[in-house]
Amino acid sequence: MVDTAATYLAWFIIFVVPIGAIVLFWLVHILPEKVAEKRHHPQKDAINVLCLLSLLFGGLLWPLAWLWAYTKPIGYRAAYGTDKHDEFFVTMGERAQAGELTADELAHVAEEIDAIGAQRPLGPDLRIARARIETAMAHGSAPAPAAKQASAGAE
Repeated sequence: MVDTAATYLAWFIIFVVPIGAIVLFWLVHILPEKVAEKRHHPQKDAINVLCLLSLLFGGLLWPLAWLWAYTKPIGYRAAYGTDKHDEFFVTMGERAQAGELTADELAHVAEEIDAIGAQRPLGPDLRIARARIETAMAHGSAPAPAAKQASAGAE
């Protein structure tokens, strides 16, 4: 009985624990990438590469990726007109087209895209996002959410 329990424990330690350790190591090393994506960091692609390099170098670069993901690039806004990744504006353009943004949000995003356009030529994705925002602004502010419409109808 003791030998079979020890055998099962040994097999568990030999196979399951290393797989779990590798998965945990990988999950910890992609955290800076997820943070950068959530914060719309303009250099999130570089942070992603640093996370992959950190996996190859045994985690030595991971603290740098973590710090980079949480820092706000000061010089980036001066050079490129924004401190957000271009995908943020593409997402906001899609949300504007769907009517999910208020008039204030539309104006703010339009101003940011205009600031980018003043610093550098807009790429095709940003031009499409700007057109979507202009279309949404031309149609007025976004419709009220369903909850507000229902409460307004009840009164």
